[in-house]
Amino acid sequence: MRRYLPLILGLLLAPAMFGQLGGQSAFRVLDIPSSARSAALGGNYIAVMDNDLNLGFFNPALLNREMGRQVAFSYLPYFEGIGIGYAGYGHHFDSINTTFSGSIHYIDYGTFRRTDESGNDLGEFKAGEYVFQVGGAHPIDSLFSIGANMKFLTSNLDTYNSTAWALDIGGVFVKRKLGLTVAGLLRNIGYQTSTYTAQREKLPFQVQLGVTYKFKHAPFRLGLMMEQLQQWDLSYVDPNAVQQIDQATGQPIEDKVTTGEKLILHLVPSAEIMLSKNFMIRVAYNFRRRQEMVLPDKPAATGLSFGLGFKVSKLHLSYGYSQLNLAGISNTFTLAVRFADFQKE
Repeated sequence: MRRYLPLILGLLLAPAMFGQLGGQSAFRVLDIPSSARSAALGGNYIAVMDNDLNLGFFNPALLNREMGRQVAFSYLPYFEGIGIGYAGYGHHFDSINTTFSGSIHYIDYGTFRRTDESGNDLGEFKAGEYVFQVGGAHPIDSLFSIGANMKFLTSNLDTYNSTAWALDIGGVFVKRKLGLTVAGLLRNIGYQTSTYTAQREKLPFQVQLGVTYKFKHAPFRLGLMMEQLQQWDLSYVDPNAVQQIDQATGQPIEDKVTTGEKLILHLVPSAEIMLSKNFMIRVAYNFRRRQEMVLPDKPAATGLSFGLGFKVSKLHLSYGYSQLNLAGISNTFTLAVRFADFQKE
C-alpha cells in the first residue's frame, strides 16, 4: 500500500478548487444519481470493484474486464414530469488491458408554452441538458487501477444554449483477500465554454473518498462514502430555525457548529446484503441531504435510501428509492445486460 500513497495523495490533494453548493454552479444534472444502485446507496457509491458497468460511469477507475461487452440503461422519473436517464456501453481490449465506456446522460425538463408579455400563446419549446461521456481505466497491477472520464455538456433552454467540458479522475485500491476497497475521485474538473449570459459559472466540482468492506463469512458489504471534501464546512444558517435568547442578557444565543457536526455532513454510510448471487438488498443514509431537505414538523424518512438488485435470466435489474423530502420521492430503475453471459451457455 505504501508505494501507492504518492499517487493517491496526488488525486486527493489537487490544487484547491472550492465547489459551490446550493444551486450556485451550472449543470447540476452531474450531481443527480441516475443509477439505481448508486441512488439506493446514498448517491455517490464509488468504491466497489465488480461487474456493474453503472458504477464505472461515475468512478472511471472501477471499469474492468468484467464490464466488457455490457450495455446499461437507467431511468429516473423525477419531479413534475422531468425525466432523467442514460444509456451506456463498456468494452475491454485485451491487447492493452484497458476497459473503455461510452454513455449519454440526459435530463428532459419537458415541454413549455411560450407566451409574450400580453399572455398571447406563441407555441411550445423544450428544455434539457445532455452529457456525452467517454471513459477508460487501466490496472496498474493486481491491486491498483486508475481511470478518467471526459465529458462534453450541453444545456438547451428554448433558443438559449450553454456548453462545457469536464474531467473525472479516479483511483481505486482493491485487496480482495481482505474484502477491502478504497477509492478516491475528483469529479467535474472543468470549464464552461459558452454561457447563457455574460457571466461564466462554475461546474459542480467535488472531491470524494470511499471505502467498502466485504465480510468473508457473512453476506454483508459495509460502505462509507465521503463527499464534498473540497469544502470542509457545509453548514449554513437556517432562516426557519427558532432563535434562542439568553435570559440573562436578552441577546440571541449563537448556534455554533461543532467539528463533529461538520464532519458528519460529509459522510454517507451504506450496506449491501447479498442474500444470493441473484438478489441483493441495499440501504444508506445521507446526513447532509437530511439536514438540507427535512421539514422539522414532518421529518419522515428524509435522507434515507434503499433498493434492490436482482438477476433474471441474463438481465441485471436494480431499483433505487430515495426520500428527498416529504413531497419528493425518487424512484430509479436500471437495466444491464452482459453479452458475454450469452456465450457461456
